[in-house]
Amino acid sequence: MTLANPPSLRFLLAHPAHLVACGFGSGLSPWAPGTFGTLFAWASFALLRPLLGDGELFGLIVVCFVGGVLAVHRTGVDLGVIDHGSIVWDEIVPFWLVLLLCPAHWLWQTTAFCLFRFFDISKPQPARYFDEQVKNGFGVMCDDLVAAAYTLLVLAILRWGLA
Repeated sequence: MTLANPPSLRFLLAHPAHLVACGFGSGLSPWAPGTFGTLFAWASFALLRPLLGDGELFGLIVVCFVGGVLAVHRTGVDLGVIDHGSIVWDEIVPFWLVLLLCPAHWLWQTTAFCLFRFFDISKPQPARYFDEQVKNGFGVMCDDLVAAAYTLLVLAILRWGLA
């Protein structure tokens, strides 16, 4: 996906919600911003993981999801498109959850990345419902949470099949 008009750096820095929703700049990529946001999630998780235990990381994910609903909504309103392509916080937080729950091996994480991107792009139900019908920050965040759930389901099936 090519983002025709990514927001400017000035827009990004104009409000804290913009900075968060646009993934601290990772969503400003004119090419595949969702993929760049997911890559940012992977890199930032690698930095957070050694600092926080499982419970602390899960708590951070919950706080970032709730705060993300607000930041994403505000940024979407300010951009005039509630699910603007540069908004990638909805990729970041759910992918942190995937990484928290998947084996900490590069092959599992690479598989998780590919599956998450597939489900985020293809939007199987109920993700499509959230994407098409719930036009607010909650809907934007939830469609990627569904992609994370599908990713975790497939990873669990793969782990069971390989055991």
